[in-house]
Amino acid sequence: QVQLVESGGGLVQAGASLRLSCAVSGRTVGTYGMGWFRQAPGKEREFVATVSWNGYIRTYADSVKGRFIISRDNAKNTVYLQMNNLKPEDTAVYYCAASPVATATSQKPEYQYWGQGTQVTVSS
Repeated sequence: QVQLVESGGGLVQAGASLRLSCAVSGRTVGTYGMGWFRQAPGKEREFVATVSWNGYIRTYADSVKGRFIISRDNAKNTVYLQMNNLKPEDTAVYYCAASPVATATSQKPEYQYWGQGTQVTVSS
């Protein structure tokens, strides 16, 4: 059983930073592409960022490019999302996900395992 557990969410003011973590158990993630998605109230879950199995390929949604950084530590089976200069429109539940597409993908259907999510709220 593969489990993904997100942490690090919270309530912050606009302009602040947060670092989300995603701890994976049940298998090693060294061969999986990993991604972060988010879902705001009343909206569909959307792609935020993805990283390839070796960390070399990173892709971001246009809305977070230049502000968010995705990274991974395969030795710790953990993926991170550093979020800087947060905006109220970043408010959402953030989900970590694992995909067998090792080179990384922004496509939701290609993700096999999902975490339960962590809430990020940014006040203006």
